[in-house]
This record gives sequence, C-alpha cells and structure tokens, in this order.
Amino acid sequence: MKRHELIRHLEAHGCRLLREGGRHTVYFNPATNATSAVPGHTEIYEYLARKICRDLQVPPP
Repeated sequence: MKRHELIRHLEAHGCRLLREGGRHTVYFNPATNATSAVPGHTEIYEYLARKICRDLQVPPP
C-alpha cells in the first residue's frame, strides 16, 4: 500500500503526527496513548501496515 494512503487512514481514525525523523515518521493515537513509527518508503508492505494499525489500535486498512 502507498505511504500516503496509510497516513490518510491513520489520520482519519484520530492519529496525530508526533514527530518527523530521518527515516521514519512517528504517529500517536491520543485516545489510547499508543505510538508507532511509519517508515519513509513510498510503498509499505501490507503486513507492516496491519502491524502499525494494530500498534495504534485502529482498524486495519
């Protein structure tokens, strides 16, 4: 899946950008106080996208 699609999905479920790193972007879910790193690649594997969603406690894309 494309990185921008995953980010759009996370933000639609209430996740916020916490900080930008060199190779990752860290997202934060204020409802659950969970964080997860989203890699800077343009293409993200499906299982990794599901893991990020599971870490942030949002439904999978």
